[in-house]
Amino acid sequence: MVANFTRGAGAAFASGWDRGVAEPIAKLKRRGAEAGIPGLGGRSLVPPGATPIRFAERFKAPLATPGLGPSLGRLGTLEVRLAVKKGEVRRAQRLRYGVFYEEMSAVPTGMAAFSRRDADEYDALCDHLLVIDHAAAEAKPFRKARPQVVGTYRLLRGEVAERNFGFYSAGEYDLAPVLAAQAGKRILELGRSCVLKPYRTKRTVELLWAGIYAYLQHHRIDALIGCASLEGTDPDRLALPLSFLHHHARAPEGWRARALPGRHVPMDRLARGALDPKAALQALPPLIKGYLRVGATFGDGAVVDHQFGTTDVFVVLPVEAIAARYLGHFGPAANRHAA
Repeated sequence: MVANFTRGAGAAFASGWDRGVAEPIAKLKRRGAEAGIPGLGGRSLVPPGATPIRFAERFKAPLATPGLGPSLGRLGTLEVRLAVKKGEVRRAQRLRYGVFYEEMSAVPTGMAAFSRRDADEYDALCDHLLVIDHAAAEAKPFRKARPQVVGTYRLLRGEVAERNFGFYSAGEYDLAPVLAAQAGKRILELGRSCVLKPYRTKRTVELLWAGIYAYLQHHRIDALIGCASLEGTDPDRLALPLSFLHHHARAPEGWRARALPGRHVPMDRLARGALDPKAALQALPPLIKGYLRVGATFGDGAVVDHQFGTTDVFVVLPVEAIAARYLGHFGPAANRHAA
């Protein structure tokens, strides 16, 4: 009797599955194929020649970079390292959510608000640089306490971007002329930088840069690019810092990416002679001031990002242009902090 009931229940489930799930999905795919809808039986969502992202494969194995140890430096209780487990990437995403969405003015998607993580499709492609405080515990119910992630950077190498769907900053800037002018050079895109508020000190920033320098040396990177943000979406309120970057830190022609048509916001909002350089520097975010100190220059035009509540600028830093005093600080001398 039990066997008959089991067989009957199994048959009923299979019949219900076919009618309620499998058949509607098959019908949707057939209609998608007829209409040519991407991802529904029509053309592929992946651009021609690109490699689809396989999240399960990317995060199945440790995320270590061959030949480069995960620990890149240490200063006191702080350690800079590469994420080697998917759980460490999620912790970086939670830090980003806390800074971008809870502290600042970014507007989360429904999924981001539900998961309380800032995550996108680029996370599976990138290496993630972390600053961890071994003296601060990150406790969760039913889990062993772990050292807290207090800072992060996302690193995307050019060859990885090329195999997939390009650099993140190409969503705001036309990178084609720059990439053509710099053909053959190894480029690293920096992004999603954030540091927990109590740790926004020179020490933490220097440790992040020591990690970046070790990474770019290992991969023989020629130049760093990326977008940096000023908080606020009214360019007129940001006229002083934007004008300063335009007049005093404009990138050379071969590196000067221009904001995309329709998104380009002029940065020369004030005349050069009307600028107070000291006041302008004080108005810049610490991250951009740090970029200026090491020798970075900036692209043509800003872009307003309403979702993140920011005005973005394009940053470029050829490694050969990094100020000599910082090469010594972040280079071999930084090894004294190695764990």
